Amino acid sequence: MKVHVRKNDKVMVISGKDKGKISEVLAVMPKVGKVLVKDVNMVSKHKKPSRTNMQGGIINTEAPINSSKVMLYCEKCKSVTRISKKIMEDGSKVRVCKHCNAVL
Repeated sequence: MKVHVRKNDKVMVISGKDKGKISEVLAVMPKVGKVLVKDVNMVSKHKKPSRTNMQGGIINTEAPINSSKVMLYCEKCKSVTRISKKIMEDGSKVRVCKHCNAVL
């Protein structure tokens, strides 16, 4: 599956319990079509004490969500947007906001 966002992109969650949150992408899993977003889809995990984790207990961590539930967020026009690709004069490809033509 192809994922439309990359690591460290600013995204907005467009559906689910965290709808409307703006955060950054921590990891992308293109084979399963999921993304890990900071402070979104928090789950509680019960951990036993071990040698590496001396203190056991309940740990809150992020769980992956489907990549179709996030959209890229443009800082310039302060809205969610789709992207278009543009080739610069030096031959490099860049992602451009559809609304304000800012380079993302």
